[in-house]
Amino acid sequence: MTNTLTSTRLASLLERLFKQAAAASSPAIASISREERERLMHSKTEYLGFYSLLKDLWLPVSRETGVLLYMLARSSNASNIVEFGTSFGISTLHLAAALRDNGGGNLISSEFEPSKVVQARKHLDEGGLADLVEIREGDALMTLAVDLPASVDLLLLDGAKALYIDVLKLVEGRLRSGALIVADNADYSPDYLAHIRAPGSGYLSLPFGGDVEVSMWLG
Repeated sequence: MTNTLTSTRLASLLERLFKQAAAASSPAIASISREERERLMHSKTEYLGFYSLLKDLWLPVSRETGVLLYMLARSSNASNIVEFGTSFGISTLHLAAALRDNGGGNLISSEFEPSKVVQARKHLDEGGLADLVEIREGDALMTLAVDLPASVDLLLLDGAKALYIDVLKLVEGRLRSGALIVADNADYSPDYLAHIRAPGSGYLSLPFGGDVEVSMWLG
């Protein structure tokens, strides 16, 4: 049985995008030492400048994580999804495909790099999923602080790692009981992991596939 994710239109698009992502490079980042990159990734004050340097890199979820996102959104019958970190839209396409197969819904995604927003919107148009997605351009601490759905079914954290816990707090009051939270590259956000795994935090959480953390809101 064919679904939106495995349709020729979207599958071929995603295959092309993953190849483009793998081939992308960034001279600006190559000139920064590994130690400095690590420091910037953990900074709560320099993230905008750091991720501006990453504008040529796609920073996508893995192919496996993309499928996981589709499966979680489908199996939970999600209709309202929030995404922190659109980049070029690979994860967005997986989540929007699930919304399409769930009968519709709304995906609010946030990306501060204007050039990435332009490309992500083109990819959503090409995949036939643009009608399900609202990309908010700007700092997620502002774009996701207002006008969220009353009930959020799934939250994807895949932007600046130092902000994971801050973005979670913005959305937490809207999470429905049983809502899922997926944090990509979660090992780069130890404070987030400590919070979400803590007894009494309101979450049930476990690592998945190396550096992905999958959690459920029990509130």
